[in-house]
Amino acid sequence: MDFKESFNTQNSDVYKDILNATKANCQQHLSKDCSITNLTLRSGSTIADFTLSSSSQGGTQVQLVIDEMLNQLAEKYPVRFVSTKKLNTSVPSEQIIAGDSVIVTCGPPPTNFGSDLTVEWTFKDKIIQTDKPSQDRMSKYTITKFFDIHEGTYVCKMNRADGATFTQSSVLKSKPAPLIFVDPVRGTVKCGGSVTLQCSVNSDYKVQFNGLDLPTPSPDSKISYVYTAPEGCTTQQKTITCQESNSGAKETIILTLTPNVVCEGKDGFSAGQLGFEAVASCEKGKVGNKTAVCKIDGTYGDFQDNCVLEVIHNLLLQSEELDEVTLPGFLKDLKDAAINNTKTITDSPATIRAMVQILENVAKRADSLNITIFEESTKNIMESAGILTTDTARKSWLNLNNENSTNQQNKFASSSFLRAFEGITTSVVNQPLKINTPHIIFTKTNFTNFFSEDFNSSVEIDIPEAGGGKQSITVILFASMDIVLPAREKANLSSAVINGKVALIRPNSDITNISIAFDVLNDTLGNPKCVFWKFDLFDGLGGWSNDGCSFVYSINGTVSCNCNHTTSFSILMSPSSPDDPVLNFITYIGVGISMACLVICLIIEGIVWRKIRRNTTSYLRHVSIVNIAVSLLIADIWFIIGAAISKTKNAPACTATTFFIHFFYLALFFWMLASGLLLLYRTVSVFEGGLSKMSMLIIGFCLGYGAPLIIATITIAATAPSNQYIRENVVCWLNWDGSKALLGFVIPALMIVVINLIILIVVIAKLLRRRVGENAAQAGEKHVLVVIARSLAVLTPFFGLTWGLGVGTMVNPQNMGIHITFALFNSLQVTFHV
Repeated sequence: MDFKESFNTQNSDVYKDILNATKANCQQHLSKDCSITNLTLRSGSTIADFTLSSSSQGGTQVQLVIDEMLNQLAEKYPVRFVSTKKLNTSVPSEQIIAGDSVIVTCGPPPTNFGSDLTVEWTFKDKIIQTDKPSQDRMSKYTITKFFDIHEGTYVCKMNRADGATFTQSSVLKSKPAPLIFVDPVRGTVKCGGSVTLQCSVNSDYKVQFNGLDLPTPSPDSKISYVYTAPEGCTTQQKTITCQESNSGAKETIILTLTPNVVCEGKDGFSAGQLGFEAVASCEKGKVGNKTAVCKIDGTYGDFQDNCVLEVIHNLLLQSEELDEVTLPGFLKDLKDAAINNTKTITDSPATIRAMVQILENVAKRADSLNITIFEESTKNIMESAGILTTDTARKSWLNLNNENSTNQQNKFASSSFLRAFEGITTSVVNQPLKINTPHIIFTKTNFTNFFSEDFNSSVEIDIPEAGGGKQSITVILFASMDIVLPAREKANLSSAVINGKVALIRPNSDITNISIAFDVLNDTLGNPKCVFWKFDLFDGLGGWSNDGCSFVYSINGTVSCNCNHTTSFSILMSPSSPDDPVLNFITYIGVGISMACLVICLIIEGIVWRKIRRNTTSYLRHVSIVNIAVSLLIADIWFIIGAAISKTKNAPACTATTFFIHFFYLALFFWMLASGLLLLYRTVSVFEGGLSKMSMLIIGFCLGYGAPLIIATITIAATAPSNQYIRENVVCWLNWDGSKALLGFVIPALMIVVINLIILIVVIAKLLRRRVGENAAQAGEKHVLVVIARSLAVLTPFFGLTWGLGVGTMVNPQNMGIHITFALFNSLQVTFHV
């Protein structure tokens, strides 16, 4: 009943009714001398404050007076009974542990309140349950698993038909569940050897060991015990339990006792026999374990890190209990956790997998409980999920998408991630939305008859006919979903890559004609294919399929597609290696001629070798010529081998071939550098003085083969572990689009070209300034220097131009003219050399 100031007038009906009802019930249930004074009415509906005086002060009787007074007034006015007793809980409110099942009980109301009632439970000002009380006039609300998201004030209101209400409330909170860590989780102890067992638990709890010989450590938050295996033991297992003292929560340690071990304990893993899978605990702040397998060489391998960030693990548990009331707060917590722990999350495949499971649970709960996801919650989802698509997560997704992994859950993670979005879009509030986050753009738009829109200047969607009437369409545009989704496709081509942004398109009705134009991400790729993600491909792993989609055109970096259905779309493209008959003819015939000329060169050098040792400079010049020819010949041989291996798609063999091609082509350039340095040294120094012939030979071979070996080894070591050493589609040459491994050849080669050009300028200037009057030896020496200079003057720019064209084929692989010119120069370089 709304308050009016006139109620405080002593002659008002409200004032007199409250005073009389209070006084009558006080005298009846408390004492005859009971009196009511200082009666004042105030707002808050209408609240009565008064002073009750009586010779009897029993608390139970005073409450009875109030209840009966309200019950009497309820016959005339809408009265609210507010119980001073808290709601009853199956677990005392101060002892609730996260994960506990809690039953909250309301009632009973005062005896005379009646039994024909309806019950309304509220939490955070939202109705969470309505029902009828039981025969004993009580109502129960069950929280299957109590977590942080359930903390707050619970209110139970029993409503009578005349408007009178009985209200009871309670504030419920929980404390963290005991989280027990043991180390090792699974280990091995050699007979007669020992291992330190450790167990710890989060604050406010204590743990103790069970299954060990006395004495064991007293219960504490962190305990340890040195276990010694008996001498002469047989292979057997021993189980030790670490248990929390009160709740019963526990973790077990399994030790294998054995006479011999192959692997010694290291990096948290205990000793082990051959093939033994050791299990270690995670570092502080993470939940799960790490595993490793003992190998025949006495070291551990096959490492798996299953540790999940603790805050994400807790959110994963909570996501299984979400409802309409708890969902908004949960999604805000998820966003905050993701932003505050971005680096830790993206570096951990197990934590990414947990995040994906959380998004799946959100989609499932929203669908099963018919929950509407509003704008702020949708934005929180996009920001949380967007972190998983950043470049820092690339390595983790490669781990998760590894088809050779034994962990089946990992393989499904990327497909599950996309499926979660498809589920979430159906529950988003049905109104126009435009949500821009750093990595994901969410758009929901209404349209009539036709639809056309450009999304972030990278994807354009056109629906020419939508069947008439007002409709809505949801579009989610991912900035870098190519990091998450593998490029596996129905055709199973290993060379394809995702070369456009992924667009998830969900209209509220069936669309059978939709056009999508993608801006390509890498314009050096070709062979575009319009595809969508099909979840049931590859035994449920999911993959790209072009069923129902057709390629329309590719113009100026834009690929247009047409499809007869809607889902998640993108384009696949592959490295465009020209397969032109003319180019192949020039390449293979040219390389053949090159090899023949090199063999002739080496034969001639062998025939005249004894006649060229007139002086040191001449000798060293021919040493350089022989090594340049040998390096180029071997490089050409490996080139032919690489061309054959590329057709077999044998990646390990292709990697080895690429290493040798890289090494010997570098050797060619470094021997050219050795010739240039020899020319410079013999020009600026006194003839026949300075370094000995042996010293210069040692320097030449160290420079000619040592430097290329170092560069080639560093290149393969830096890029091969991430599978970015060779080009896509198992082409046997250094990668360019991914790791830029080709720079390991281009930079040294072009630097040598520049250095030799500078040397030529210096040498020519010196020779032109030489005075006449030279003796015969000096004249011969000068002749040799002129020959070397003339060779470098031809070879240096020619090699530089040749490999400059080689870089051009990488930068613009579509240009057939560059490819043919490069093939011609690459073949003719030997002719110039000879």
